[in-house]
Amino acid sequence: MSTSTKLISHIKLPRFIRAEQVFPHTELSEEAFTASLASQLETMKERVKPGQEIAITAGSRGIDHMPQTLRTIAAWVREQGATPFLIPAMGSHGGATAEGQRGILASLGITEETMGCEIRSSMETVHVDTVDGLEVHIDKNAYGADGIILCNRVKAHTSFQGPVESGLMKIIAIGLGKQHGAYTCHAMGDDYMSARIQAIGNSVIKNANILFGVALLENALDKTFEVDVVKSEEIQTVEPQLLKKAKAAMGRLYFDDCDMLVVRAIGKNYTGAGMDPNIVGRCVNPKLKMGITSQRLAILDISDESHGNATGCGRADVTTRRFFNKFSGDDTYPNAITGYGLTAYAIPVVMDNDMEAMQAGIASSLGIDYANPRVIMIDNSLEIEHILISEAMIPEAEKIPQLVLHGEPFELEFDDQGSLLTKIKW
Repeated sequence: MSTSTKLISHIKLPRFIRAEQVFPHTELSEEAFTASLASQLETMKERVKPGQEIAITAGSRGIDHMPQTLRTIAAWVREQGATPFLIPAMGSHGGATAEGQRGILASLGITEETMGCEIRSSMETVHVDTVDGLEVHIDKNAYGADGIILCNRVKAHTSFQGPVESGLMKIIAIGLGKQHGAYTCHAMGDDYMSARIQAIGNSVIKNANILFGVALLENALDKTFEVDVVKSEEIQTVEPQLLKKAKAAMGRLYFDDCDMLVVRAIGKNYTGAGMDPNIVGRCVNPKLKMGITSQRLAILDISDESHGNATGCGRADVTTRRFFNKFSGDDTYPNAITGYGLTAYAIPVVMDNDMEAMQAGIASSLGIDYANPRVIMIDNSLEIEHILISEAMIPEAEKIPQLVLHGEPFELEFDDQGSLLTKIKW
């Protein structure tokens, strides 16, 4: 037994109850999604000519309908007599290597076999313009194509706010810009991100053959509720309106605060920040108030899909040996350097296992009821419909109309090594 283990061994973890956060089911049916995308693509037929090579952007996020959308776009391009190919458009992700970015796409189910077209992965870029003192670069393969089709989810960003956040402009400036583009956009800090993304995005639209963009909007259940095909020349005016819709549909934890928030796993497949501050709080930009307030935040693992990329871990207080053993500096630190921010990548206090991480979080909290701590547990920041709350939070939960409690309070179950066995979803 380690010294740290002895210091927290007196902490008894609370009992928990399953809680369902009720969000509106606004998602499109498969038939409605397919029909909407197909009909809108048909309005772009004059933009693709027989014999052309058309690049299609593919990002690094786990986005509802993304593989299906990319496959549909590629098939539509072939129907026009042109040749489609995919471009990994993800800034410095994948360790800022061509192989790493191809690997991220594969982990999302996006391969040459599943998409039915070639994937051309490279970190090499072309300088296409200089705007406001910023060198504008885009992926060399995309620049050499006869046309580029953008595809991305439009959503609130995790560290800055503005008319344009995550979406089509960002997939141009940072995605297609590769490590150079991401580094350039982050160079003045979060307060300037939206303006820089717009400046670079508009420059690329003028200087490269961007044909149109396909924007996906997700509801609080992370399901597509709208798909929009936007002409390149209209992206600048249309995307801010789409962002407003996306923000209005966002999910959240219905509690304002808790003593400790436990996140079972972080990862780039959930959000670019590893865990979304819009949900878990603790935005790296101190000027912004996002998400729930917690005195302690514990993360227990890194998703397999994140390939050891632990971006965001520095916003947590405590973690596990399992997390630490999965941590890859080669996959994580390129994001830290590119984003000009190191604190979000610092390693939290490392405990031996899940049980001890939770005990340490409670033991190190100030002025709480240690016998009845207010604790929330989520699988990740993307899937928050089903959560666990500690027994002390039941009276609060019963006053929230969007929460439904299921069953009776129970003890968490751990294996002999202290790994959490209890499942959140039911």
